[in-house]
Amino acid sequence: MIMVSKNFSLFQLFPLLYLFTVTFASTEEATALLKWKATFHNHSNSLLASWRPRSNECSDWYGVTCFNGRVNSLNITNYSVIGTLYDFPFSSLPFLEYLDLSTNNISGTIPPEIGNLTNLVCLDLHINHISGTIPPQIGSLAKLQTLRLFDNHLSGTIPGEIGNLRSLTKLSLGTNFLSGSIPISLGNLTNLSFLFLYENQLSGSIPEEIGYLRSLTKLSLKNNSLNGSIPASLGNLTSLSGLWLYRNQLSSSIPEEIGYLRSLTVLDLSNNCLNGSIPNSLGNLTSLSLLYLNENQLSGSIPEEIGYLRSLTELSLKKNSLNGSIPASLGNLTSLSGLWIYQNQLSSSIPEEIGYLRSLTVLDLSNNYLNGSIPASLGNLNNLSILGLYRNDLSGSIPTSFGNLRNMQVLSLEINNLAKEIPSSLCNLTSLELLNLSDNKFKGKITQCLGNINGLQLLAMSVNNLSGDIPSSICNLTSLRILDLGRNNLKGAILQCFGNMSAHLEVLDIHQNNLSGTLPTPFSIGSVLRSINLQENELEGKISVSLANCKELQVLNLGDNYLVDTFPMWLKTLPKLQVLSLRSNKLHGPIRTSGNETMFYELRILDLSYNAFTGNLPMSLFQHLKVMRKIDQTMKAPTYLTITVGVGYYHDLLTIATKGLELELIGILIVYTAIDLSSNKFEGQIPSIMGDLIALRVLNLSHNVLQGHIPPSLGSLSVIESLDLSFNQLSGEIPQQLAALTSLEFLSLSHNHLQGCIPQGRQFATFENNSYDGNDGLRGFPVSKVCGSILIPETNYTDYAVDDEESTSEFLNEFWKAALMGYGSGLCIGLCIVYFMISTGNLKWLSRIIEELENKIIMRRRKKQQRQRHYKRRNNRI
Repeated sequence: MIMVSKNFSLFQLFPLLYLFTVTFASTEEATALLKWKATFHNHSNSLLASWRPRSNECSDWYGVTCFNGRVNSLNITNYSVIGTLYDFPFSSLPFLEYLDLSTNNISGTIPPEIGNLTNLVCLDLHINHISGTIPPQIGSLAKLQTLRLFDNHLSGTIPGEIGNLRSLTKLSLGTNFLSGSIPISLGNLTNLSFLFLYENQLSGSIPEEIGYLRSLTKLSLKNNSLNGSIPASLGNLTSLSGLWLYRNQLSSSIPEEIGYLRSLTVLDLSNNCLNGSIPNSLGNLTSLSLLYLNENQLSGSIPEEIGYLRSLTELSLKKNSLNGSIPASLGNLTSLSGLWIYQNQLSSSIPEEIGYLRSLTVLDLSNNYLNGSIPASLGNLNNLSILGLYRNDLSGSIPTSFGNLRNMQVLSLEINNLAKEIPSSLCNLTSLELLNLSDNKFKGKITQCLGNINGLQLLAMSVNNLSGDIPSSICNLTSLRILDLGRNNLKGAILQCFGNMSAHLEVLDIHQNNLSGTLPTPFSIGSVLRSINLQENELEGKISVSLANCKELQVLNLGDNYLVDTFPMWLKTLPKLQVLSLRSNKLHGPIRTSGNETMFYELRILDLSYNAFTGNLPMSLFQHLKVMRKIDQTMKAPTYLTITVGVGYYHDLLTIATKGLELELIGILIVYTAIDLSSNKFEGQIPSIMGDLIALRVLNLSHNVLQGHIPPSLGSLSVIESLDLSFNQLSGEIPQQLAALTSLEFLSLSHNHLQGCIPQGRQFATFENNSYDGNDGLRGFPVSKVCGSILIPETNYTDYAVDDEESTSEFLNEFWKAALMGYGSGLCIGLCIVYFMISTGNLKWLSRIIEELENKIIMRRRKKQQRQRHYKRRNNRI
């Protein structure tokens, strides 16, 4: 009995001992997890309120799952945890298999103790703020099948030890700051199906060994700095369905072996430096739905075999050097929704077969050399929303069949040779948001029915031969944001409704037409107008004071009109005004400023040339031009004043005198700064405060009555490229400080009263005599070889003087002969007129004749100057 009792007790003891051990272990794990939770910055997180002592962690704790009483899985993804992994109980959770802490606010580094979780099958830490390097101890997790660390701040190299994880099926390290090369050891991961290393700073070549991963179904190495060629071994990955290598620096040609990947549905090799031709073998990828080869250096023709890819929905070959014609076989791609082949060197005509692609929503063939007429079959593309054919050599007219494209949102045909009238069938395109027909040869009137396209946001018809009045129906376009009708032959008055449309209209460009009358007056409060260009018309009257309501205005160009007014100082209230051109009008009087600290704060281009402004240069105005007083060192790439609407955009145009030429700026650089006050009647001295405008690139004060010395402070204009002070009455010496202007490309100081030595320096050595013409007192290179010495011998000087005296005497003799002959006949006529006026008592008659004659002469001269300037600008567009 005693023996039996002992055996029975031992038999019962083992389960009790096991249960005790499990309970003890679970308590230890729970305590460790609670300690980690206590380190959270938001440890009172309501989502983890169930994590409490004396509760069953295996059944009550949210996100915790147990197996045989041990913590097996910890999943607290997207729990808003704010903390680190430094106090995570790596050593206390030996049976943990699944750890998912993704989509939280975990920061700090991954501790090397991660290697203690030897039973881990899945480790997911993606979308956190984890930094530092990936610890090589991760290579100890031999059972790991899924490793997701993407979308963190990890840096350093990818540890080669990851190649030890032979059970791994998914590896995702994308969107970090990892650098160095892709380790060759990844070729050991023969079970891998997903390999995502995208959006890092990886360099070097793609290892051949990646081609050994025959289980791979998706490979993404996009957005890195990988170079070298695409390894031919990738042709072994016959299970691959997605290959993303875009935005790297890969070169050489596309390997033929890519054509073996018959399971591919997505192939994206865009934004690299790939060259050579498109391999015909791509025609074997019959499962392909997306093919992106754009923005490379591919050449040759588009293979006919591309037309075999009947599952293709998107094809982009844009921005390459492809030539030849568009293959008619593309008409077989009846599932195609997007076709982009713009910016290549394709020629010939657009094949009729493109009109078979009834599923197309986007067709962009712009920036090529396509010729011939637009095929009428394109009118069958009922699903088309974007059609871009601009910058080609297309001729003929717009097919009337385009009126069937009722779903069309964007139609861009600019910069072609399309002629005839714009068909009224376009008015049927009631879904149209962008219509750009600029730079063609369209003629006739703008059709009234365009006002029926209620959703139109951009309407551009500039640089054509359109005539007649601007149709009043445009006032109905309540969504219109950009209106560009410049460079036509439009006449009549500017529609007054444009002022009311300024609640939604951002660009009003009707420059270089024959519009007359006055400016629209009712620019409403709350206007969103950002650019107004009415240059080169025949507008009269005053500048509308209601422009002060346009608080978003950046560009105001009213140049080359007949406006009569004083300087509109009230424009100073426009806080965003960057460009103000009032050149070549009848503006007059002094420029009087106030002490307002914020006036013209953002102004970077000011052109008041060819007017009749008087008085001293406005010193207080220069004090407030704060943008011109600071050089922006942060700008890396050229940035233009641009207004974007959907896929369309508008660049401001501006005529400006620089470097001795009248140039037309097509797009205004943000960093471009200029002041042109030339051809006025300004007097007094050049204020030294102009030297504070250190960001100036162009300064033109020529053809005024300025006196005094050139201020030495102008030597501070370190980035100035063009300086013109000619045709004034400046005196004294040229300041030596100007020799420090190393950016100066054009200098004109001619026709003043300057004297002394010309400064010597790198830039001054490049200027020729015409920079100093009409300053008899200047010496030195290039006027004379040695400053301070007279190089012309006295005998020669005497000879020249005698010659001059003789020629002068001859001239005077001839002059007086002509004058006396004219005087005789003129005297008779004059006496008759005076006798008639005295006898009638009407002296106003003569006054009126003289005034009208003077007006006609001035108007004729202005028209001639305007034509000359326009001709020069057409030959000097930049």
